[in-house]
Amino acid sequence: MTSNALCQWFASVRRLGRDPERLRRRLTRRALVLAAAVFTLTSLAGAGSVQVPFSVQADLIAKVASFDRNFAARAGARALVLVMQMPNDAESAAAALELKNALSRVDLVGDRPHEEQIVAYSSSVALAEMIKARKPAIIYFGPGFGKELTAIRNSVSNVSLLTVGATPEYVESGIVLGFDLVSGRPKLLINLSQARKQQVDFPASVLRLMKVYP
Repeated sequence: MTSNALCQWFASVRRLGRDPERLRRRLTRRALVLAAAVFTLTSLAGAGSVQVPFSVQADLIAKVASFDRNFAARAGARALVLVMQMPNDAESAAAALELKNALSRVDLVGDRPHEEQIVAYSSSVALAEMIKARKPAIIYFGPGFGKELTAIRNSVSNVSLLTVGATPEYVESGIVLGFDLVSGRPKLLINLSQARKQQVDFPASVLRLMKVYP
């Protein structure tokens, strides 16, 4: 999928946003579940911190990862996606399960077969050790990690890894990729300086589709 194709994909979502039924049919044919005209959470309907539904997040992760020039080398033959869960946090647990289930319905992540696993977070030190041992291609952080973001950022800097956060605030704090709603439509966010530290390399044509935090 070329960067021009991604631009066309986003444009088609915007055009179809005024017609929810047509949007749903079009995206289903493309194996996307971007119900962009609805944007209501299901089991986390009351969780204001999460702006974009997990099915939409999963589809965006899967598509955008393919544009990272280093993703194929990082992922190998099968991409491992770790979904982090904060212990004793019901919202975090629900979010982890939602995202894992949404990704499991996606055929390819970054053009690779993939496997998702939920992992309980204990500390940034343990996280760094796990990354070294298991070599995930993507780590996703749902709600509940606000107080840990500085430690997480420091533990993953200089490691080839795409980190993804459920809320817009995470990107400002050092998570590489995140999501927001702008005028009712999904918007990708990127922390560009952290992306470079973690060897995440998107072409300029893709960066233009994102809100960039330098």
